[in-house]
Amino acid sequence: MNKLCFSLMLSTGLAFSAYAQEAPSFPGNRPQQQPTAIPGTADDNSPRGNGRISGTLVDSVSNQPVEFAAISLIDTKSNKPIDGTTTDDKGKFTLNRIAPGSYKLLISFIGYKGKEVKNISIDRRTEVELGNVVLTPDIVQLKEVEVVGQAAMIEEKVDRLVYNAEKDVTSKGGDAADVMRKVPMLSVDLDGNVSLRGSSNVRVLINNKPSTIIASSVGDALKQIPADMIKSVEVITSPSARYDAEGTAGIINIITKKNTLQGATLDLNTGAGNRGAMLGMRGSYRAGKMGFNLSGFGRANYNMKGYSDNLQVGLSPLNPFTIRQATDSRNAGMFGSYQLGWDYDISKTSFLTASIRYGTRNQLSSQDISTFRSLGVIPTTTSSYREVDVKDLSGTVDVNVDYTKTLRKPQQEVSVLTQFSRNNRTNNFDADLFSDNNTLKELIGQEGNRNNSYNQESTVQVDYQTPIKNNQMFEIGGKAIMRQVLSNFSYYSSLNVPRPANELNYDQNVAASYFSYTYTTKNKYSIKIGSRYEYTVINANQGEGDLNIPNYGNLVPSVNLSKTLKGGRTIKLGYNRRLQRPGIQFLNPNINAANPQNITVGNPNLAPELTDQLEAGTSWFKKSVFINMSVYARTTNNSIESIRTTDERGVITTTYGNIGQKQTYGTNIFGNMTLLSKWQIGGGIDGYYVFLTNNSPDPALFASNEGLVLSGRFFSNLTLPKGWGLQGMAFIRGRDVQLQGYQTGFAFYSMGFKKDFTNKKGSIGLATENFLFDAFKTRTELATPAFTQSNTNLLYNRGVRVTFQYKFGKMSFDAPSRRNRKSVNNDDVKSGGDGDGGGQPQQASPAPAAAPGGGGGGRPRQ
Repeated sequence: MNKLCFSLMLSTGLAFSAYAQEAPSFPGNRPQQQPTAIPGTADDNSPRGNGRISGTLVDSVSNQPVEFAAISLIDTKSNKPIDGTTTDDKGKFTLNRIAPGSYKLLISFIGYKGKEVKNISIDRRTEVELGNVVLTPDIVQLKEVEVVGQAAMIEEKVDRLVYNAEKDVTSKGGDAADVMRKVPMLSVDLDGNVSLRGSSNVRVLINNKPSTIIASSVGDALKQIPADMIKSVEVITSPSARYDAEGTAGIINIITKKNTLQGATLDLNTGAGNRGAMLGMRGSYRAGKMGFNLSGFGRANYNMKGYSDNLQVGLSPLNPFTIRQATDSRNAGMFGSYQLGWDYDISKTSFLTASIRYGTRNQLSSQDISTFRSLGVIPTTTSSYREVDVKDLSGTVDVNVDYTKTLRKPQQEVSVLTQFSRNNRTNNFDADLFSDNNTLKELIGQEGNRNNSYNQESTVQVDYQTPIKNNQMFEIGGKAIMRQVLSNFSYYSSLNVPRPANELNYDQNVAASYFSYTYTTKNKYSIKIGSRYEYTVINANQGEGDLNIPNYGNLVPSVNLSKTLKGGRTIKLGYNRRLQRPGIQFLNPNINAANPQNITVGNPNLAPELTDQLEAGTSWFKKSVFINMSVYARTTNNSIESIRTTDERGVITTTYGNIGQKQTYGTNIFGNMTLLSKWQIGGGIDGYYVFLTNNSPDPALFASNEGLVLSGRFFSNLTLPKGWGLQGMAFIRGRDVQLQGYQTGFAFYSMGFKKDFTNKKGSIGLATENFLFDAFKTRTELATPAFTQSNTNLLYNRGVRVTFQYKFGKMSFDAPSRRNRKSVNNDDVKSGGDGDGGGQPQQASPAPAAAPGGGGGGRPRQ
């Protein structure tokens, strides 16, 4: 614990020591493109002074930054250009070394009306801060037909890929999993679990914030987030040292819709279909320096059925067995998410934000399981039947309070971020047991399991950044995370002596410090290096016995190099090391025997995984066409893998161990284009080859596998006259390679249309998915030296829904200057499925120029 405190104090001390530094301005806190001179402007030999002009460009409709716009400085006497630059990825720009005189700014960007800022006077040491400069989208009226440039559905930013979900028609009325299926590099399995480049070791954030509900199950968390409230999804495959070391594949950040304009507004969203219904409301109010946001969402799922057929065959000549199970399931659930946000501009240089969120999930499942057994060399045949009711209930609260202060120099700031998050979960099952003589089912007993648990996090974080000259940035920070996990479990049975009750207490404290340095050259090379050290202290006990899990420290370096070339092309090379700590579903020693032929139990002695990855990529854009290509290699040691054993009754018990090694080599190609300013089409292909082994010294448990995994997606978005819009998408994944076998591929597809009302305040739409067939089938095949298992699942996923949206209230655009809000990112706990893949860096290039206004499989590992 002393090492924990020392590391945190060292981080905080370094941060506040750096607080006192003074340095000239710098264009951004991430690797930036070197500011590009506007043709015809002055070079370095022109007369210069000590004046400075800076500001931020924002879109008048979305109030979002306008990136890579051209800024020209014009001498009002000669009417000739004197200097120029472009805005960075946050819409910011700075012109330095300006001689005394009178000037004006000319601002231009494709899809926007030109902007002129007049009457700028520079004296000997004048610093002019323009604040937010608003650009208006260029809209042309042609005989009552409105022509509006479309913003790209997929954008490539300096360090991330962005999918603009708010322009997605087909996902309305759905949840976040429906949106994720359309995002390049992501794959969502049939249970809603997300993988990035085939690896489920991803960290999912909501508005840059973690949540303990995601720590419990990513798939369940996505069901609590309505698609209608998602503005965009950001995919970061090569995080810098500023991010927590965990999440070996990368980070997925879900950005929800917000309002920062003056006035009051209320949005209503509702929808209903054959498998679910939802109702959501989002309200906001802003006056002067203070703003409030309140949102609520509820959804009911119904008519969700499934069927599976499972065959297990024992290979021992002394104890052979054949077990066949047929399961009919019926699922229903209620989900809700409610949030109140508040922000206040204390002064021009400091602001305070706070939010509280509550999420709830009530998932109910009824299963009818028929089991047929044949045991022994001389087969003895028996059968049984059970009806199982499973309750998975969850409630999560997240509270954030954050303070940020900007200092004397542009991009120089310090922030103090805090968060409290707690998830309470109840996971119970009750089973009625029947004899099955094929003619009469007789109730012979009951059994069940009670498992109540909570997962709690408290976080304090301090960050500081300062520019060095005009082409360097230095960042430093410290963080402390205090986690407490408690799991109580008990059993009952009217037929046998039940297992004894027990509990797991698992406290994990993490102290971290980091630094990051960015250097940009005149010939458009950018290098960013960083390192992060994390020390983890664990105190755990199961029942009366201490687990004696050793403490450990990890140093995780990162290096990213990028180069901007002519013709809108960029190249990038990156290396980083990541780690993945085990989550509660791996650690929980509760014996889950809802299906007595397939029992699962966690392992509280698990250690973290370590991953090294090397990534390279290039991107190219011209006019309305954007293409990205990349390759990557990744090695994971000490990986957490399933360990399956069987007994003479054919019961398979699954637990987990740090016995695996994974090597993945992959590539990705994706792109999008806009035709005639009305029609967007895009898609991509992901492919990787993976080598898997568990390195077990026991021949009965040893396993290895390798193979190629392919997936692809396609989308199309068409904007029609008079407010009509049409959209379609398809996703397909080929056979997935697993350690002990494989899972067959699957596909999703959807179509939808939307009609905007004449007053632009509302819309009505219709969406449908997987409408060609009532159900589709997947099969999983596993083989070990002791047994084989074949499982076939039918998923009834045909759906249709009607959606309605309407906005009340009126907003004005005289908003005060809004700054980037920071918040806690606890991206450090393992979640997802059992697949593996890789990631690659994002390219330092803008999205195709366009105007806004247009329309891995496996069980959850957390």
